[in-house]
Amino acid sequence: MSVTVTPALARTDETPAAVSGVRRTGWFVAAGAAIWAGSMALYNPQTTDPTGILVNDLGALPFQAGLFALVTTQLRTSATGTSKVARGMLRVEYVLLALATLWSVLHAAMPGSRDAVWMHALDMFWPLSMLGMFIIGVKIAFTGRWRGAARFWPLVAESWAVVTVPVMGIAGATAGQFVGVAHLLVGYATLGLILALRPHLTGAEG
Repeated sequence: MSVTVTPALARTDETPAAVSGVRRTGWFVAAGAAIWAGSMALYNPQTTDPTGILVNDLGALPFQAGLFALVTTQLRTSATGTSKVARGMLRVEYVLLALATLWSVLHAAMPGSRDAVWMHALDMFWPLSMLGMFIIGVKIAFTGRWRGAARFWPLVAESWAVVTVPVMGIAGATAGQFVGVAHLLVGYATLGLILALRPHLTGAEG
């Protein structure tokens, strides 16, 4: 009598991304980046005008929603790698994005609390979430699971904070506004188009 042992199938935490899902994510990211770039073009991010503040806060929300979709796609395609650390960094980014998005909502909805200490503390998660996206972009480029333009363009897109924030501090609000808008379109909007038009570069199935 012989005994046949069948190895257990490997399991992952995520369902592999489908081409259609990556394509939708791409359009979502491109649209969100374009909307935020439009609101930023209308009102300087450092404006003190109440209407401008509200427009910028609300304009950022579609962009942040697109980033949630982007991180989900990166997780499902193991863009940063398959190790626990590589996948864990994407889950940490979820938390940073959630807190940054919460700030956008509360900053828009509670104008009387915009100078509160807790609001300023929550505001720190905006740059932290963008820094996290930059680190993810570097990891994607080095890991090489995404191919072609999809491998390197996340680093271009996700360098938004490390490029725009210093420009605002050194060259002033107007220069920062121009660079911020241009970088969103060249970076995230273009990344979205790459994912929408070339989803197979991520290794998506279907």
